Formats: sequence, C-alpha cells, structure tokens
Amino acid sequence: MMEPTILIVDDDPQIRMLVKKLLEKNHMRVALARDVLEAQVELERKAPDLIILDLMMPGEDGTSFCRRLRENSSIPILMLSALGDDVDRIIGLETGADDYLAKPFNPRELVARIRSILRRATSAPSNVDASRIQYFMFQDFVFQPEARKLIRDENEIPLTSGEFTLLQILIEHAPRVLSRDLLLELSRGINASSFDRSIDSHISRLRGKIEKNPRRPELIKTIRNLGYVFTAPIEKVLT
Repeated sequence: MMEPTILIVDDDPQIRMLVKKLLEKNHMRVALARDVLEAQVELERKAPDLIILDLMMPGEDGTSFCRRLRENSSIPILMLSALGDDVDRIIGLETGADDYLAKPFNPRELVARIRSILRRATSAPSNVDASRIQYFMFQDFVFQPEARKLIRDENEIPLTSGEFTLLQILIEHAPRVLSRDLLLELSRGINASSFDRSIDSHISRLRGKIEKNPRRPELIKTIRNLGYVFTAPIEKVLT
C-alpha cells in the first residue's frame, strides 16, 4: 500500500507528534485527534487505512470507542496504552483491536506492526485464481476471500483484519486441526510476541459474530491441547 493514511488518536500531544514524525518519515500520511470527538470528525472526512488508538483518554476511552467502531466498521485498529499487563492487552483485543502495543514502545516495532496489519488487511490469498471469484458457503454464510466479505442473509458482517484472516485460514484448512502456533505463523503473527492468548481473543470475538451460541460453538471448535478446527460442511464455488 502506497502512503497509507493513519489516524492517531491520543490525548498526549508529545506522543501524537512523535508518532506523526515517525510515520511521515516512513512514507505514511497522518491525521491527528486528541480525543474521540475529534476522531469522529476525522472519520467523517475520510476513512483512514488504520487507526492508532490510545486506551486511556479523557471523555470516552479507547476501549469504548473501539467497541463502537466494530459495530459497523472493519478499519484496522492498533491500540496503544501505558497499561502493559496481559489482562489489559487481552481486553483491548477482545473489544476489536487488531493489535496492542504498550507504551513506551520501540519506534521500529510500531512501524513493523502497522505494516503487518496493513498487509493482512489488503493482501489477497495466494491460492486464489485472480481471474475468478471464489466463494465458500457454509450454513447460511457466504465467505468471499477476494472481496474480503462475510455475508449472511444478504447482510455483510464486519470483521477486523485479524478475524478475517483467522476465518480464512480455518476455512481453507478445514477439517484440519490448527494449533495456536500454526495459526500465528499462517496469519503472519497476530500480536505474536508474548503469549499466544491473542489467538484465543480473536477466536472468541469471531465466534461472537458467526456462532448461534458462542458458548457452544458449532462452526469453530476447540480441540483440547491441540488447537481449533472449522467443522461446518463447506461448499466451494468458483465462477
């Protein structure tokens, strides 16, 4: 992606300017917002390619804003926070963030994570014939990898880039059981540092969007001590 637009939402002016200079140095366009209200104004002007969102802000915090965005938007979100505990990281991911980075952060790591998220959001599957449209049908869903859409009853279900990537991997490898390590590798490292519980968080959110009863999943099942498997019958359609 050439010169993607990044929206930085952070109440700390020093952080905003530091990240702005860093991203512009790495050939990215930048929009700034000091709180959720200003972020909403920027979103109305033009949707960015990615949002860097501070967790703790006056007024509406990043967690609440992220949760609201995920109701109707799949814009990639990288959450920043001075809270580096695993619990806070997992909460951030469960609300819909694609990745989470604790402050203070390494500038090179921030740029690397942004590029990784953007690649996941824009890359086409390597095993799909570019001259044809490929659909996967299961239950009452239509999954369109090329269009990056999941549709049920003619309504598109908004997915984050991480959720979309995980669902695509699970579908394309079904009925194979995939370990967390393999899912991390195939998905190009969704928050691969530290513990692998981020995969569990993405799976949990994905189940909440596609399972009739997320507590008793029928599509994505957990195989104890092994990983996850997509169990629904799948019909592959090429047109």
